[in-house]
Amino acid sequence: MPELRKDPIHGRWVIISTERSRRPSDFATEERKSTGGFCPLCEGNEDRTPPEVLAFRDNGTPPNSPGWTLRVVPNKFPALRIEGELDREGEGIYDKMNGIGAHEVVVETPRHQETLATLPFKSVVNVLLAYRDRIIDLRRDQRLRYVLVFKNHGVAAGASLEHSHSQIIALPIVPRRVIEEIEGAKAYFRYKDRCVFCDIIRQELKQKHRVIAENGSFLSIAPFASRFPFETWILPKTHHPSFEHMESSQYEPAAQILSETLQRMNRVLTDPPYNFIIHTSSFPELDAEHYHWHLEIMPKLTKVAGFEWGTGFYINPTPPEEAAEYMREAK
Repeated sequence: MPELRKDPIHGRWVIISTERSRRPSDFATEERKSTGGFCPLCEGNEDRTPPEVLAFRDNGTPPNSPGWTLRVVPNKFPALRIEGELDREGEGIYDKMNGIGAHEVVVETPRHQETLATLPFKSVVNVLLAYRDRIIDLRRDQRLRYVLVFKNHGVAAGASLEHSHSQIIALPIVPRRVIEEIEGAKAYFRYKDRCVFCDIIRQELKQKHRVIAENGSFLSIAPFASRFPFETWILPKTHHPSFEHMESSQYEPAAQILSETLQRMNRVLTDPPYNFIIHTSSFPELDAEHYHWHLEIMPKLTKVAGFEWGTGFYINPTPPEEAAEYMREAK
């Protein structure tokens, strides 16, 4: 059973993944081990993954068989496990609990060579709808407090499998970074009685310096204080605290702006490795006036080193205004 442990100084939690335990020799190199051409996520290999918890099928084929366009399966090597009780306890000054949660893999396409940037539009819509459906389902578990959707694209971004996929982890606590973001938004709302994200959207649409793309409902921007070169945020123009509770009609324009933004990034940076995360409201704050869900895309173009780890500052060699211009002009 994995274990959650709380740092008593910073208040952040870490997952001690006993089932993924690695020996010192395992860290000697970071090259990925070859799978000999076999991919467990490809169509036809459904028996090599845990049973699906969600699938989109166009032709009425049975579960866990070929004929799907998207599958969601439990991670075969989960960071957290759904079975069991939290069993919160103290050990002297330290707090810990069992590693209870959920860890799922969203297999975005049955075709091995496709990426999220090259998927047909309807397939990208389905990816977002799968996220929505799984978050809504996981919210029903009273032990859980937050769901994070994320994607690692490319080896440098942490992807262990080449086949296009993203992941969902449900947690029994709200992550420290999310708490900091929520508290910052609350402080702004107390002072100005407005959502800080809505104000950012208004200013960026007025100035246009950092806007990359937009449609009637969404825009993508290079944020003013970008931590990384070509960091990009996607935000709904209308205030929505939670990703999963938008109106159903909003997922198509969300897919359109995500697809367009990734395609522009591909053209400018030649299919870079990247991480993306969806920051949505925590479970107790579904209707928060101060919080606004958004998706952050972070290309892996530089390394986080000693200065960044020691200070929390980031050094970004590409001004966001220039990054946005490059991506706007990408044909």
